[in-house]
Amino acid sequence: MIRLLSAVLISVVVALPAQALKVKDTEVADTLTLNNQELVLNGAGVRSKFFVNAYVAALYLPAADQDANRIVAADEPMAIRLHITSGMINAKRMSESTRDGFVRSTGGNTAPIEKEIETLISAFAEEVKEGDVFDMVYQPAAGVTVYRNGEAKTQVQGLHFKQALFGIWLSEDAIQSSLRKALVNS
Repeated sequence: MIRLLSAVLISVVVALPAQALKVKDTEVADTLTLNNQELVLNGAGVRSKFFVNAYVAALYLPAADQDANRIVAADEPMAIRLHITSGMINAKRMSESTRDGFVRSTGGNTAPIEKEIETLISAFAEEVKEGDVFDMVYQPAAGVTVYRNGEAKTQVQGLHFKQALFGIWLSEDAIQSSLRKALVNS
């Protein structure tokens, strides 16, 4: 299933930007193409923790939107791209940070999606290193597919899960308020 989906969605990874935004020395594409639908860069920013710039995140939507709550709730194609920018990030830290993000995003109620969270985190099983790029792509019919450096790693079904995932960066209790602002106000 993942291989079939990977072939169908391969354009996500090979989409070339007409222009690119530069965020902390990281080129961020202006667009991604998903099943012949162009998604536009809504915003991009840096995830920092303890004075370390961990990654650059970019949010792609069918059309620009500054309402984070509406984006989280939407049942439409979208993607979050994470450019790992620090050698301090590894598989364990990425997994722990993702779990923490889900706790915050769900107000501490991760029980209904615990299995799905573990499936998503399996995409970080191989060592995460500086330069890796993770795409978390949501399509209503397919759910969330996680790509690592262009290769599909896992897929998770469900709008509720997608809402919790995107809520990591966009909920009222997002992992970093300045990153949330950058994703919706750029």
